[in-house]
Amino acid sequence: MSTPLEKWVQQQAKLTKPNDIYWCDGSELEAHRLIEIGMKKEKIEQHNVFHELSHKNWPNSYLHRSHPTDVARTEQLTFVCQADKETSGPNNNWMDTKQAKEKLTKLTDGCMRGRTMYVLPYMMGHPDSPYAKACVQLTDVSYVAVSMRIMTRMGKKVVEQIGARDDFVRGIHSLGDFDVNRRFIMHFPDENLVWSIGSGYGGNALLGKKCFSLRIASWLGYQEGWLAEHMVIIGIEDPQGKITYVTAALPSACGKTNLAMLQSTLPGYKVWTLGDDIAWLNIGPDGRLYAINPEVGLFGVAPGTSMKTNPNMVRTLKTAGFYPTLFTNTALDVDANEPWWEGMDGPVPKNVVDWQGKSWNSSLDTKAAHPNSRFTVSIYNSPTLSKEFDNPNGVPISAILLGGRRTQLIPLVTEAYDWQHGVFLGARTGSETTAAAAHQVGVLRREPMAMTPFCGYNMGDYFGHWLNISRKLTQPPKIFAVNWFRVDDDGRFIWPGFGENIRVLKWIIDRVNGRVGAQQTPIGLIPHIKDLELEGLNIAKGNLEKLFEIDPQAWQAELQDIETFFSQFGRHMPSEIWQQYKSLGTNLR
Repeated sequence: MSTPLEKWVQQQAKLTKPNDIYWCDGSELEAHRLIEIGMKKEKIEQHNVFHELSHKNWPNSYLHRSHPTDVARTEQLTFVCQADKETSGPNNNWMDTKQAKEKLTKLTDGCMRGRTMYVLPYMMGHPDSPYAKACVQLTDVSYVAVSMRIMTRMGKKVVEQIGARDDFVRGIHSLGDFDVNRRFIMHFPDENLVWSIGSGYGGNALLGKKCFSLRIASWLGYQEGWLAEHMVIIGIEDPQGKITYVTAALPSACGKTNLAMLQSTLPGYKVWTLGDDIAWLNIGPDGRLYAINPEVGLFGVAPGTSMKTNPNMVRTLKTAGFYPTLFTNTALDVDANEPWWEGMDGPVPKNVVDWQGKSWNSSLDTKAAHPNSRFTVSIYNSPTLSKEFDNPNGVPISAILLGGRRTQLIPLVTEAYDWQHGVFLGARTGSETTAAAAHQVGVLRREPMAMTPFCGYNMGDYFGHWLNISRKLTQPPKIFAVNWFRVDDDGRFIWPGFGENIRVLKWIIDRVNGRVGAQQTPIGLIPHIKDLELEGLNIAKGNLEKLFEIDPQAWQAELQDIETFFSQFGRHMPSEIWQQYKSLGTNLR
Protein backbone atom coordinates (compact mmCIF):
# COMPACT_ATOMS: atom_id res chain seq x y z
CA MET A 1 0.00 0.00 0.00
CA SER A 2 1.30 3.48 -0.89
CA THR A 3 2.41 5.87 1.87
CA PRO A 4 0.95 9.41 2.05
CA LEU A 5 4.28 10.66 0.60
CA GLU A 6 4.16 8.27 -2.38
CA LYS A 7 0.51 9.17 -3.03
CA TRP A 8 1.31 12.89 -2.96
CA VAL A 9 4.23 12.49 -5.40
CA GLN A 10 2.01 10.50 -7.79
CA GLN A 11 -0.73 13.16 -7.59
CA GLN A 12 1.75 15.90 -8.47
CA ALA A 13 3.23 13.81 -11.29
CA LYS A 14 -0.25 13.37 -12.73
CA LEU A 15 -0.60 17.18 -12.78
CA THR A 16 2.91 18.17 -13.93
CA LYS A 17 3.37 15.24 -16.40
CA PRO A 18 7.16 14.71 -16.22
CA ASN A 19 8.89 12.22 -18.51
CA ASP A 20 10.56 10.58 -15.51
CA ILE A 21 10.43 10.62 -11.70
CA TYR A 22 13.72 10.35 -9.84
CA TRP A 23 13.91 9.97 -6.04
CA CYS A 24 17.15 11.54 -4.79
CA ASP A 25 19.17 9.61 -2.21
CA GLY A 26 21.61 12.43 -1.33
CA SER A 27 24.73 10.40 -2.20
CA GLU A 28 27.97 11.82 -3.60
CA LEU A 29 27.69 9.63 -6.69
CA GLU A 30 24.22 11.04 -7.34
CA ALA A 31 25.45 14.64 -6.99
CA HIS A 32 28.08 14.04 -9.68
CA ARG A 33 25.43 12.45 -11.91
CA LEU A 34 23.08 15.43 -11.44
CA ILE A 35 25.87 17.88 -12.29
CA GLU A 36 26.70 15.82 -15.38
CA ILE A 37 23.03 16.05 -16.43
CA GLY A 38 23.11 19.82 -15.84
CA MET A 39 26.27 20.17 -17.96
CA LYS A 40 25.07 18.06 -20.89
CA LYS A 41 21.28 17.63 -21.02
CA GLU A 42 19.55 20.59 -19.37
CA LYS A 43 19.64 24.20 -20.55
CA ILE A 44 18.33 27.59 -19.39
CA GLU A 45 18.12 29.93 -22.36
CA GLN A 46 21.17 29.03 -24.50
CA HIS A 47 23.36 28.01 -21.54
CA ASN A 48 23.80 24.58 -19.99
CA VAL A 49 22.57 24.52 -16.38
CA PHE A 50 26.16 23.97 -15.16
CA HIS A 51 29.55 24.99 -16.52
CA GLU A 52 32.51 23.21 -14.90
CA LEU A 53 35.11 25.64 -13.54
CA SER A 54 38.82 25.01 -13.07
CA HIS A 55 39.21 22.94 -9.91
CA LYS A 56 42.80 24.08 -9.35
CA ASN A 57 41.89 27.15 -7.25
CA TRP A 58 38.16 26.48 -6.85
CA PRO A 59 37.79 22.76 -6.01
CA ASN A 60 34.64 20.97 -7.15
CA SER A 61 33.12 24.26 -8.42
CA TYR A 62 30.54 24.97 -11.12
CA LEU A 63 29.00 28.09 -12.65
CA HIS A 64 25.23 28.45 -13.14
CA ARG A 65 23.59 31.24 -15.16
CA SER A 66 19.94 31.90 -14.41
CA HIS A 67 17.36 33.34 -16.77
CA PRO A 68 18.01 37.11 -17.28
CA THR A 69 14.63 37.98 -15.71
CA ASP A 70 15.26 35.71 -12.73
CA VAL A 71 18.03 37.14 -10.57
CA ALA A 72 16.48 37.98 -7.17
CA ARG A 73 13.56 37.30 -4.88
CA THR A 74 10.35 38.59 -6.52
CA GLU A 75 8.48 39.91 -3.51
CA GLN A 76 5.61 41.30 -5.59
CA LEU A 77 4.91 37.76 -6.86
CA THR A 78 5.28 36.10 -3.46
CA PHE A 79 2.02 35.36 -1.63
CA VAL A 80 1.13 34.07 1.83
CA CYS A 81 -2.27 32.42 1.53
CA GLN A 82 -3.51 32.40 5.10
CA ALA A 83 -7.18 31.65 5.79
CA ASP A 84 -7.96 35.39 5.52
CA LYS A 85 -6.18 38.58 4.54
CA GLU A 86 -5.99 39.93 8.08
CA THR A 87 -4.10 36.86 9.32
CA SER A 88 -1.56 37.32 6.50
CA GLY A 89 -1.25 40.98 7.46
CA PRO A 90 -0.30 44.07 5.44
CA ASN A 91 3.31 42.84 5.40
CA ASN A 92 2.33 40.07 2.94
CA ASN A 93 0.65 39.77 -0.44
CA TRP A 94 -2.48 37.67 0.08
CA MET A 95 -4.65 35.59 -2.22
CA ASP A 96 -7.66 33.47 -1.34
CA THR A 97 -6.50 29.85 -0.98
CA LYS A 98 -9.06 28.46 -3.47
CA GLN A 99 -8.24 31.14 -6.06
CA ALA A 100 -4.48 30.65 -5.57
CA LYS A 101 -4.71 26.89 -6.04
CA GLU A 102 -6.87 27.23 -9.16
CA LYS A 103 -4.36 29.66 -10.66
CA LEU A 104 -1.38 27.45 -9.78
CA THR A 105 -3.06 24.28 -10.98
CA LYS A 106 -3.57 25.82 -14.45
CA LEU A 107 0.04 27.05 -14.60
CA THR A 108 1.43 23.74 -13.32
CA ASP A 109 -0.63 21.49 -15.60
CA GLY A 110 1.97 19.78 -17.83
CA CYS A 111 4.78 22.13 -16.72
CA MET A 112 7.31 19.26 -16.40
CA ARG A 113 6.57 17.73 -19.80
CA GLY A 114 9.89 16.66 -21.36
CA ARG A 115 11.67 17.05 -18.02
CA THR A 116 12.53 14.87 -15.02
CA MET A 117 10.75 15.35 -11.70
CA TYR A 118 13.34 15.17 -8.93
CA VAL A 119 11.95 14.16 -5.53
CA LEU A 120 14.10 15.77 -2.81
CA PRO A 121 13.54 14.39 0.74
CA TYR A 122 15.36 16.61 3.26
CA MET A 123 15.55 17.56 6.93
CA MET A 124 15.67 21.13 8.21
CA GLY A 125 17.76 20.71 11.35
CA HIS A 126 19.80 17.78 12.63
CA PRO A 127 17.80 14.52 12.28
CA ASP A 128 18.21 13.88 16.04
CA SER A 129 17.08 17.38 17.03
CA PRO A 130 13.71 17.76 18.76
CA TYR A 131 13.36 20.96 16.71
CA ALA A 132 13.98 19.44 13.22
CA LYS A 133 11.31 19.17 10.50
CA ALA A 134 11.03 16.58 7.71
CA CYS A 135 10.32 17.98 4.24
CA VAL A 136 10.00 16.93 0.59
CA GLN A 137 10.42 19.17 -2.44
CA LEU A 138 9.68 18.37 -6.07
CA THR A 139 11.61 20.18 -8.81
CA ASP A 140 12.36 19.83 -12.53
CA VAL A 141 15.92 21.18 -12.70
CA SER A 142 19.25 19.73 -11.57
CA TYR A 143 20.44 23.13 -10.23
CA VAL A 144 17.79 23.06 -7.52
CA ALA A 145 18.42 19.39 -6.72
CA VAL A 146 22.19 19.96 -6.32
CA SER A 147 21.67 23.23 -4.39
CA MET A 148 19.23 21.60 -1.97
CA ARG A 149 21.76 18.83 -1.34
CA ILE A 150 24.33 21.49 -0.36
CA MET A 151 21.89 23.56 1.72
CA THR A 152 19.98 20.80 3.58
CA ARG A 153 20.38 17.31 5.03
CA MET A 154 18.99 15.48 2.01
CA GLY A 155 18.71 11.71 1.64
CA LYS A 156 16.66 8.52 1.70
CA LYS A 157 16.82 8.36 5.51
CA VAL A 158 14.31 11.23 5.52
CA VAL A 159 11.86 9.05 3.57
CA GLU A 160 12.29 6.39 6.27
CA GLN A 161 11.77 9.00 8.98
CA ILE A 162 8.55 10.24 7.33
CA GLY A 163 7.33 6.64 6.93
CA ALA A 164 3.52 6.54 7.01
CA ARG A 165 3.20 10.05 8.46
CA ASP A 166 1.32 12.75 6.61
CA ASP A 167 2.68 15.81 8.44
CA PHE A 168 5.81 16.40 6.32
CA VAL A 169 6.36 19.83 4.72
CA ARG A 170 5.55 19.82 1.00
CA GLY A 171 7.19 21.88 -1.75
CA ILE A 172 6.29 21.94 -5.44
CA HIS A 173 8.66 23.77 -7.80
CA SER A 174 8.96 24.10 -11.57
CA LEU A 175 10.92 26.47 -13.77
CA GLY A 176 7.79 26.87 -15.90
CA ASP A 177 8.51 29.12 -18.87
CA PHE A 178 10.14 32.03 -16.92
CA ASP A 179 7.34 34.39 -17.99
CA VAL A 180 7.19 36.99 -15.19
CA ASN A 181 3.42 37.14 -15.64
CA ARG A 182 3.25 33.42 -14.90
CA ARG A 183 5.68 33.44 -11.95
CA PHE A 184 4.33 32.88 -8.45
CA ILE A 185 5.75 31.79 -5.11
CA MET A 186 2.73 30.79 -3.01
CA HIS A 187 2.72 29.72 0.64
CA PHE A 188 -0.12 27.84 2.34
CA PRO A 189 0.89 27.93 6.05
CA ASP A 190 -2.04 25.87 7.35
CA GLU A 191 -1.06 23.03 4.99
CA ASN A 192 2.75 23.30 5.38
CA LEU A 193 2.84 23.73 1.60
CA VAL A 194 4.93 25.93 -0.72
CA TRP A 195 4.13 26.02 -4.45
CA SER A 196 6.52 27.89 -6.75
CA ILE A 197 6.53 28.23 -10.53
CA GLY A 198 8.41 30.33 -13.08
CA SER A 199 11.65 31.01 -11.20
CA GLY A 200 14.93 29.18 -10.63
CA TYR A 201 16.43 31.82 -8.31
CA GLY A 202 17.57 30.53 -4.89
CA GLY A 203 15.06 32.27 -2.61
CA ASN A 204 12.19 31.39 -4.99
CA ALA A 205 13.27 27.85 -5.89
CA LEU A 206 15.18 26.34 -2.94
CA LEU A 207 11.97 25.99 -0.98
CA GLY A 208 13.64 24.88 2.25
CA LYS A 209 15.29 28.29 2.47
CA LYS A 210 13.21 31.47 2.92
CA CYS A 211 9.93 29.80 1.91
CA PHE A 212 9.82 27.08 4.54
CA SER A 213 12.54 28.00 7.07
CA LEU A 214 11.05 31.47 7.54
CA ARG A 215 7.58 32.03 6.05
CA ILE A 216 6.02 28.67 6.90
CA ALA A 217 8.21 28.05 9.98
CA SER A 218 7.42 31.47 11.48
CA TRP A 219 3.72 30.47 11.46
CA LEU A 220 4.56 27.05 12.95
CA GLY A 221 6.61 28.83 15.61
CA TYR A 222 3.72 31.17 16.39
CA GLN A 223 1.46 28.17 16.98
CA GLU A 224 4.02 26.01 18.78
CA GLY A 225 5.82 28.61 20.91
CA TRP A 226 9.17 29.18 19.14
CA LEU A 227 10.72 31.68 16.71
CA ALA A 228 11.93 31.21 13.11
CA GLU A 229 14.27 34.12 12.41
CA HIS A 230 16.41 35.62 9.63
CA MET A 231 19.52 35.49 11.81
CA VAL A 232 23.21 34.66 11.95
CA ILE A 233 24.31 32.36 14.81
CA ILE A 234 27.88 32.75 16.11
CA GLY A 235 29.96 31.87 19.15
CA ILE A 236 32.36 34.59 20.36
CA GLU A 237 35.36 33.19 22.22
CA ASP A 238 37.26 35.53 24.57
CA PRO A 239 40.96 35.22 25.54
CA GLN A 240 39.98 33.12 28.58
CA GLY A 241 38.31 30.53 26.31
CA LYS A 242 34.71 31.42 27.34
CA ILE A 243 32.29 31.22 24.39
CA THR A 244 29.21 33.45 24.33
CA TYR A 245 26.57 32.58 21.73
CA VAL A 246 24.86 35.38 19.84
CA THR A 247 22.30 35.71 17.04
CA ALA A 248 22.07 38.69 14.69
CA ALA A 249 19.25 39.76 12.37
CA LEU A 250 20.44 41.79 9.38
CA PRO A 251 18.56 42.29 6.08
CA SER A 252 19.97 40.61 2.95
CA ALA A 253 23.34 41.99 1.77
CA CYS A 254 23.89 43.95 5.01
CA GLY A 255 26.86 41.90 6.18
CA LYS A 256 25.25 38.75 7.63
CA THR A 257 27.68 36.34 6.01
CA ASN A 258 30.67 38.59 6.81
CA LEU A 259 29.58 38.62 10.47
CA ALA A 260 28.96 34.87 10.55
CA MET A 261 32.51 34.20 9.34
CA LEU A 262 34.24 37.17 10.92
CA GLN A 263 38.03 37.01 11.27
CA SER A 264 38.81 38.84 14.49
CA THR A 265 41.34 41.68 14.50
CA LEU A 266 41.60 41.56 18.31
CA PRO A 267 44.21 39.16 19.77
CA GLY A 268 42.68 36.30 21.75
CA TYR A 269 39.17 36.70 20.29
CA LYS A 270 37.67 34.20 17.84
CA VAL A 271 34.31 33.91 16.13
CA TRP A 272 32.86 30.43 15.55
CA THR A 273 30.27 29.96 12.79
CA LEU A 274 26.96 28.18 13.34
CA GLY A 275 24.84 29.86 10.65
CA ASP A 276 24.79 32.82 8.26
CA ASP A 277 21.09 33.24 7.52
CA ILE A 278 18.46 31.38 9.55
CA ALA A 279 18.01 30.60 13.24
CA TRP A 280 15.25 28.60 14.86
CA LEU A 281 14.96 29.74 18.49
CA ASN A 282 13.37 27.38 21.02
CA ILE A 283 12.97 27.55 24.79
CA GLY A 284 15.12 24.76 26.24
CA PRO A 285 14.30 22.56 29.27
CA ASP A 286 16.28 25.00 31.46
CA GLY A 287 14.20 27.99 30.31
CA ARG A 288 16.99 29.52 28.24
CA LEU A 289 16.70 30.40 24.54
CA TYR A 290 18.48 27.90 22.26
CA ALA A 291 19.30 28.36 18.57
CA ILE A 292 19.73 25.82 15.79
CA ASN A 293 20.60 26.52 12.17
CA PRO A 294 18.20 24.37 10.12
CA GLU A 295 20.51 24.58 7.08
CA VAL A 296 23.94 23.07 6.33
CA GLY A 297 24.97 25.41 3.50
CA LEU A 298 25.91 29.04 2.92
CA PHE A 299 24.13 31.04 0.20
CA GLY A 300 26.04 34.32 0.10
CA VAL A 301 26.39 37.39 -2.11
CA ALA A 302 29.60 37.15 -4.19
CA PRO A 303 30.37 40.80 -5.16
CA GLY A 304 32.57 42.42 -2.52
CA THR A 305 33.72 39.08 -1.07
CA SER A 306 37.52 39.09 -0.82
CA MET A 307 40.43 38.26 1.47
CA LYS A 308 40.07 41.80 2.83
CA THR A 309 36.33 41.73 3.54
CA ASN A 310 35.71 38.06 4.36
CA PRO A 311 38.86 35.93 4.29
CA ASN A 312 37.16 32.96 5.96
CA MET A 313 34.51 32.84 3.25
CA VAL A 314 37.17 32.88 0.52
CA ARG A 315 38.90 29.99 2.33
CA THR A 316 35.56 28.17 2.54
CA LEU A 317 34.97 28.57 -1.20
CA LYS A 318 38.48 27.29 -1.96
CA THR A 319 38.25 24.23 0.30
CA ALA A 320 37.92 20.82 -1.32
CA GLY A 321 34.89 19.43 0.50
CA PHE A 322 32.46 16.53 0.25
CA TYR A 323 29.91 18.73 -1.59
CA PRO A 324 30.24 20.75 -4.82
CA THR A 325 30.33 24.56 -4.70
CA LEU A 326 28.07 26.55 -7.04
CA PHE A 327 28.49 30.09 -8.34
CA THR A 328 25.34 31.72 -9.73
CA ASN A 329 25.44 34.74 -12.07
CA THR A 330 29.07 35.66 -11.39
CA ALA A 331 31.28 36.66 -14.32
CA LEU A 332 33.77 34.21 -15.82
CA ASP A 333 37.51 34.71 -16.27
CA VAL A 334 37.69 32.84 -19.58
CA ASP A 335 41.46 32.27 -19.68
CA ALA A 336 41.63 30.80 -16.16
CA ASN A 337 38.10 29.31 -16.34
CA GLU A 338 37.38 30.75 -12.88
CA PRO A 339 34.53 32.78 -11.35
CA TRP A 340 35.08 36.54 -11.12
CA TRP A 341 33.18 39.39 -9.50
CA GLU A 342 33.64 43.04 -8.58
CA GLY A 343 35.60 43.47 -5.37
CA MET A 344 37.59 40.25 -5.82
CA ASP A 345 41.30 40.21 -4.95
CA GLY A 346 43.84 40.95 -7.69
CA PRO A 347 43.63 42.76 -11.04
CA VAL A 348 40.64 42.57 -13.39
CA PRO A 349 41.25 39.63 -15.77
CA LYS A 350 41.87 40.47 -19.44
CA ASN A 351 39.29 38.10 -20.93
CA VAL A 352 35.96 38.24 -19.08
CA VAL A 353 32.40 37.30 -20.01
CA ASP A 354 29.64 38.74 -17.85
CA TRP A 355 26.94 36.94 -15.88
CA GLN A 356 24.88 36.47 -19.06
CA GLY A 357 27.85 35.05 -21.00
CA LYS A 358 28.48 38.24 -23.01
CA SER A 359 31.94 39.67 -23.65
CA TRP A 360 32.82 42.35 -21.06
CA ASN A 361 35.62 44.77 -20.21
CA SER A 362 36.12 47.36 -17.49
CA SER A 363 35.46 50.30 -19.86
CA LEU A 364 31.82 49.22 -20.18
CA ASP A 365 29.31 50.98 -17.93
CA THR A 366 27.98 47.66 -16.60
CA LYS A 367 28.83 45.16 -13.89
CA ALA A 368 30.43 41.90 -14.99
CA ALA A 369 28.90 39.90 -12.13
CA HIS A 370 25.25 40.51 -11.29
CA PRO A 371 25.09 42.62 -8.06
CA ASN A 372 23.08 39.77 -6.48
CA SER A 373 25.28 36.96 -7.84
CA ARG A 374 25.70 34.19 -5.30
CA PHE A 375 27.72 31.24 -4.10
CA THR A 376 26.28 28.06 -2.59
CA VAL A 377 28.77 26.14 -0.47
CA SER A 378 28.68 23.58 2.33
CA ILE A 379 29.08 25.02 5.83
CA TYR A 380 31.31 22.02 6.59
CA ASN A 381 33.97 23.64 4.34
CA SER A 382 34.23 26.54 6.79
CA PRO A 383 37.50 26.83 8.75
CA THR A 384 35.54 28.60 11.52
CA LEU A 385 32.76 26.01 11.94
CA SER A 386 31.73 25.69 15.58
CA LYS A 387 32.20 22.31 17.30
CA GLU A 388 28.58 22.75 18.46
CA PHE A 389 27.16 23.00 14.91
CA ASP A 390 25.71 19.48 14.94
CA ASN A 391 24.51 19.64 18.54
CA PRO A 392 20.84 18.54 18.19
CA ASN A 393 19.82 20.79 21.10
CA GLY A 394 21.41 23.92 19.66
CA VAL A 395 23.38 26.55 21.62
CA PRO A 396 22.18 28.86 24.45
CA ILE A 397 21.81 32.46 23.27
CA SER A 398 23.03 35.31 25.49
CA ALA A 399 22.54 38.27 23.10
CA ILE A 400 20.40 39.13 20.08
CA LEU A 401 21.61 41.80 17.63
CA LEU A 402 19.08 43.59 15.41
CA GLY A 403 20.44 45.79 12.62
CA GLY A 404 20.10 47.37 9.23
CA ARG A 405 21.90 49.66 6.81
CA ARG A 406 21.52 53.29 7.92
CA THR A 407 23.90 56.01 6.74
CA GLN A 408 22.54 58.49 9.31
CA LEU A 409 20.68 58.64 12.64
CA ILE A 410 21.23 55.15 14.17
CA PRO A 411 24.26 54.70 16.50
CA LEU A 412 26.90 52.01 16.01
CA VAL A 413 25.48 49.97 18.91
CA THR A 414 22.60 50.50 21.34
CA GLU A 415 21.55 48.16 24.14
CA ALA A 416 17.86 47.81 24.96
CA TYR A 417 16.74 48.59 28.52
CA ASP A 418 14.89 45.26 28.71
CA TRP A 419 13.20 42.64 26.50
CA GLN A 420 10.13 44.78 25.73
CA HIS A 421 12.32 47.71 24.73
CA GLY A 422 14.45 45.29 22.67
CA VAL A 423 11.40 44.05 20.75
CA PHE A 424 10.57 47.70 20.06
CA LEU A 425 14.15 48.33 18.80
CA GLY A 426 13.68 45.41 16.42
CA ALA A 427 10.16 46.42 15.40
CA ARG A 428 11.20 49.95 14.45
CA THR A 429 14.35 48.91 12.53
CA GLY A 430 14.72 50.55 9.13
CA SER A 431 17.24 49.66 6.41
CA GLU A 432 18.31 51.11 3.07
CA THR A 433 17.53 48.53 0.38
CA THR A 434 20.11 46.45 -1.54
CA ALA A 435 20.18 44.26 -4.68
CA ALA A 436 18.99 41.09 -2.90
CA ALA A 437 15.37 41.75 -3.84
CA ALA A 438 13.87 43.09 -7.05
CA HIS A 439 13.19 46.69 -6.05
CA GLN A 440 14.91 50.07 -6.14
CA VAL A 441 18.26 50.16 -4.33
CA GLY A 442 18.90 52.70 -1.54
CA VAL A 443 15.29 53.27 -0.42
CA LEU A 444 14.55 53.25 3.32
CA ARG A 445 12.05 50.60 4.32
CA ARG A 446 11.09 49.15 7.69
CA GLU A 447 12.87 45.84 8.31
CA PRO A 448 11.70 44.58 11.72
CA MET A 449 14.10 41.83 12.84
CA ALA A 450 15.11 41.70 9.10
CA MET A 451 11.83 39.79 8.58
CA THR A 452 9.73 42.15 6.41
CA PRO A 453 9.79 39.82 3.36
CA PHE A 454 9.75 36.61 5.39
CA CYS A 455 7.18 36.75 8.21
CA GLY A 456 4.42 34.29 7.29
CA TYR A 457 1.63 36.06 9.18
CA ASN A 458 0.49 39.47 10.48
CA MET A 459 3.55 41.29 11.78
CA GLY A 460 1.58 42.86 14.62
CA ASP A 461 0.92 39.34 15.94
CA TYR A 462 4.58 38.52 15.32
CA PHE A 463 5.67 41.34 17.66
CA GLY A 464 3.18 40.04 20.22
CA HIS A 465 4.69 36.56 19.86
CA TRP A 466 8.17 37.97 20.59
CA LEU A 467 6.78 39.60 23.75
CA ASN A 468 5.13 36.34 24.82
CA ILE A 469 8.34 34.32 24.34
CA SER A 470 10.12 36.31 27.06
CA ARG A 471 7.45 35.40 29.63
CA LYS A 472 8.61 31.78 29.42
CA LEU A 473 12.36 32.51 29.60
CA THR A 474 14.36 32.19 32.81
CA GLN A 475 17.34 34.15 31.40
CA PRO A 476 16.22 36.33 28.45
CA PRO A 477 19.10 37.30 26.15
CA LYS A 478 20.10 40.97 26.11
CA ILE A 479 18.99 42.75 22.92
CA PHE A 480 21.14 45.22 20.96
CA ALA A 481 20.63 47.38 17.85
CA VAL A 482 23.70 47.64 15.57
CA ASN A 483 24.53 49.77 12.53
CA TRP A 484 27.90 49.40 10.77
CA PHE A 485 26.97 51.83 7.97
CA ARG A 486 26.91 55.38 9.38
CA VAL A 487 28.76 57.90 7.15
CA ASP A 488 30.65 61.14 7.75
CA ASP A 489 29.95 64.54 6.15
CA ASP A 490 31.75 63.40 2.98
CA GLY A 491 29.63 60.26 2.67
CA ARG A 492 32.42 57.88 3.73
CA PHE A 493 31.75 55.03 6.17
CA ILE A 494 33.02 56.03 9.63
CA TRP A 495 33.29 52.54 11.07
CA PRO A 496 35.72 50.19 9.25
CA GLY A 497 33.39 47.18 9.65
CA PHE A 498 34.25 43.62 8.58
CA GLY A 499 36.82 42.09 10.98
CA GLU A 500 36.83 45.26 13.12
CA ASN A 501 33.24 44.51 14.13
CA ILE A 502 34.79 42.23 16.76
CA ARG A 503 35.34 45.45 18.77
CA VAL A 504 31.57 45.97 18.98
CA LEU A 505 31.01 42.26 19.68
CA LYS A 506 33.57 42.47 22.52
CA TRP A 507 31.59 45.31 24.14
CA ILE A 508 28.37 43.30 23.72
CA ILE A 509 29.74 40.18 25.43
CA ASP A 510 31.34 42.38 28.10
CA ARG A 511 27.84 43.75 28.78
CA VAL A 512 26.35 40.24 28.80
CA ASN A 513 28.98 39.09 31.29
CA GLY A 514 28.68 42.21 33.49
CA ARG A 515 32.21 43.49 32.83
CA VAL A 516 31.43 47.08 31.74
CA GLY A 517 28.83 49.78 32.31
CA ALA A 518 26.86 51.82 29.75
CA GLN A 519 25.45 55.31 29.43
CA GLN A 520 21.76 56.05 29.19
CA THR A 521 20.36 57.97 26.20
CA PRO A 522 16.83 58.71 24.95
CA ILE A 523 16.97 55.66 22.65
CA GLY A 524 18.79 53.10 24.82
CA LEU A 525 22.17 52.33 26.41
CA ILE A 526 25.37 53.11 24.51
CA PRO A 527 29.03 52.42 25.37
CA HIS A 528 31.30 54.70 27.36
CA ILE A 529 34.00 55.37 24.75
CA LYS A 530 36.65 54.17 27.25
CA ASP A 531 35.03 50.71 27.23
CA LEU A 532 35.37 50.28 23.47
CA GLU A 533 38.59 48.66 22.29
CA LEU A 534 39.72 51.27 19.72
CA GLU A 535 43.49 50.85 19.73
CA GLY A 536 44.91 50.75 16.20
CA LEU A 537 41.84 52.38 14.60
CA ASN A 538 42.26 55.74 12.90
CA ILE A 539 38.89 57.39 13.59
CA ALA A 540 38.88 61.14 14.22
CA LYS A 541 37.36 62.15 17.59
CA GLY A 542 34.57 64.09 15.86
CA ASN A 543 33.63 61.07 13.75
CA LEU A 544 33.79 58.78 16.78
CA GLU A 545 31.28 61.05 18.50
CA LYS A 546 29.15 61.08 15.32
CA LEU A 547 28.94 57.25 15.50
CA PHE A 548 26.95 57.65 18.72
CA GLU A 549 25.33 61.04 18.09
CA ILE A 550 21.60 61.25 18.83
CA ASP A 551 19.96 64.28 17.24
CA PRO A 552 16.41 64.67 18.67
CA GLN A 553 15.42 66.97 15.80
CA ALA A 554 16.54 64.47 13.14
CA TRP A 555 14.54 61.76 14.94
CA GLN A 556 11.21 63.54 14.39
CA ALA A 557 10.82 62.33 10.79
CA GLU A 558 11.87 58.84 11.93
CA LEU A 559 9.16 58.85 14.62
CA GLN A 560 6.52 59.78 12.05
CA ASP A 561 7.67 57.01 9.71
CA ILE A 562 7.65 54.45 12.55
CA GLU A 563 4.12 55.51 13.53
CA THR A 564 2.92 55.14 9.93
CA PHE A 565 4.47 51.67 9.76
CA PHE A 566 3.00 50.51 13.08
CA SER A 567 -0.46 51.94 12.34
CA GLN A 568 -1.03 49.63 9.37
CA PHE A 569 -1.22 46.63 11.74
CA GLY A 570 -4.23 48.13 13.56
CA ARG A 571 -5.60 46.10 16.48
CA HIS A 572 -2.89 43.45 15.97
CA MET A 573 -0.19 45.86 17.17
CA PRO A 574 0.64 45.13 20.85
CA SER A 575 -0.07 47.96 23.31
CA GLU A 576 3.39 47.39 24.86
CA ILE A 577 5.04 48.40 21.55
CA TRP A 578 2.92 51.56 21.34
CA GLN A 579 3.91 52.35 24.92
CA GLN A 580 7.58 52.00 23.98
CA TYR A 581 6.96 54.30 21.00
CA LYS A 582 5.40 56.97 23.22
CA SER A 583 8.29 56.68 25.69
CA LEU A 584 10.79 57.22 22.88
CA GLY A 585 8.97 60.38 21.79
CA THR A 586 8.94 61.66 25.37
CA ASN A 587 12.62 60.82 25.90
CA LEU A 588 13.66 62.62 22.70
CA ARG A 589 11.73 65.72 23.77
